[in-house]
Amino acid sequence: MTSADLLPAAVLKRKAVVYIRQSTQAQVQTNLESQRRQYELVEVARRRGFRDIEVIDDDLGRSASGMVARPGFERLVAWLCAGEVGAVLCFDASRLARNGRTGIICSNSAAWSRRG
Repeated sequence: MTSADLLPAAVLKRKAVVYIRQSTQAQVQTNLESQRRQYELVEVARRRGFRDIEVIDDDLGRSASGMVARPGFERLVAWLCAGEVGAVLCFDASRLARNGRTGIICSNSAAWSRRG
């Protein structure tokens, strides 16, 4: 990777967050390849130039339906709102939000973070 592939210094001084989630305990127990691929995003962040990389995996086995608390997601939103996050890496955007309300929170939090 060349220096041209790195992100701007203002982004890299913030943390990269790798958000790892599978919707059910059955998926956590049987879809180990999916977990492995999600954890590999740490190396993607490192290659892009991030030094401070946080992994949030405490929502493994928790649905994004809105019926179950997701403490990891709440922590991510708080960090975004505080302007502490330069990038969020997840295997698929559906890992973050499955409903419009949560998607709007993510979108607005990311927009707010870019202002700082």
